[in-house]
Amino acid sequence: MSGPSPGSPGGGAEPAHVPVLLDRCVALLAPALTRADDVVVDCTLGMGGHAEALLQRTPARLVALDRDLEALRRSGERLAPFGDRATLVHAVYDELPQVLADLGLARVQGVLFDLGVSSLQLDEADRGFAYAQDGPLDMRMDQSRGLTAADIVNTWSGKDIARVLKQHGDERFASRIADAIVRERGVEPFTGTARLAELVRTSIPAATRRTGGHPAKRTFQALRIEVNDEIGVLKRAIPAAVDHLATGGRIVVMSYQSLEDKVVKAELVARSSSEVPHDLPFVPEGAQPELRLLVRGSEKAPEAEQEANPRSQSVRLRAAERTRDAA
Repeated sequence: MSGPSPGSPGGGAEPAHVPVLLDRCVALLAPALTRADDVVVDCTLGMGGHAEALLQRTPARLVALDRDLEALRRSGERLAPFGDRATLVHAVYDELPQVLADLGLARVQGVLFDLGVSSLQLDEADRGFAYAQDGPLDMRMDQSRGLTAADIVNTWSGKDIARVLKQHGDERFASRIADAIVRERGVEPFTGTARLAELVRTSIPAATRRTGGHPAKRTFQALRIEVNDEIGVLKRAIPAAVDHLATGGRIVVMSYQSLEDKVVKAELVARSSSEVPHDLPFVPEGAQPELRLLVRGSEKAPEAEQEANPRSQSVRLRAAERTRDAA
């Protein structure tokens, strides 16, 4: 995830973006990326800011994944000067094992996840992610396949819509919003983001609307997560990424909401813990944890970065190093 800034990436004509915690991510990954045959995987390429920095500051090869064809096109232009050091693949990040198998790579030395919706998707109204401007009710990160947000709000039962809003958005008024959606779609199907955002606003009590930002924020987040199966994909992707790390390899994950961070934390903490009783005088060979955590808990962006780049305000970074192969 990233935010806009003046200028253009790589000297091109496209607008620049501000990668979140750029220097920190590179600093955490770089110790594992010291040779030309090392490989780092950017599982969420986006606008290519982190990928570009990794190519500039380490000798490693890059494999970059994104489900968004437009992101791949723009980042392909940005990373073109690096030639065959950069391999870009149209894939969802839970497809990492197949991507690496296709490239003949059994292990990699670094993996980066920058989760959530990218600046490219947020800033372009026709993608349907933004509640503050009108656009088609789409929300697919990969516009070449899958159901849209319009499919959900126009065809799913009120009960299922309410479940999505509660589960993925922690929306207190999920049932009230779902009932309003079902009622209004009977008059006319939903096609645009502005009408849905206004319906959500009017469905929430006035006293609640005055605090906590835009009233539609949670609903739009919940629909986006459901459309793209973000939590399901993440639950498959994090274990797969750890499994493909070489000994000494490192993984860095940036999450932007609690559902994501909970999944990441559970996997990294489990893999960094030993099941050996605490009173045992030694840890038997093969019983040591697979991972060593590189940060205490999760890290936030520094205050200065949060002020300069509002999209960094909710980030939580976690990182770990692989200490041994699995038994």
